[in-house]
Amino acid sequence: MSPLASAAASSGGGDGFSMLLLLLPLALIAFLFISQRNRQKKFKEMQADLAVGSRVMTTTGLYGTIAAMDETTVQIEAAPGVVLQFDRRVVMQAPGAQPPHAQPGPDDTQGDN
Repeated sequence: MSPLASAAASSGGGDGFSMLLLLLPLALIAFLFISQRNRQKKFKEMQADLAVGSRVMTTTGLYGTIAAMDETTVQIEAAPGVVLQFDRRVVMQAPGAQPPHAQPGPDDTQGDN
């Protein structure tokens, strides 16, 4: 018998402890299952919101605008005249901020000096 089991049996309250040892992993598995399902639901909603003209980012960090799309692929215009084809699963809505390497254009400058 393991030291943990013998300690639980000798203490007299082993039933509650063994029940805790059984329920704790089950609760953890249930929590992981539910959180994964919620992530999948959010991802499917985000994928459904994609449309031609949407600003997107790939999982590799490429920013662009959707030029065309079908059920499995998305064509992203990364620069004027540069269209790249990606699997739809690697595309997500671009965060509100510009990519870190983006420089403000001449129209974005503030002040009239």
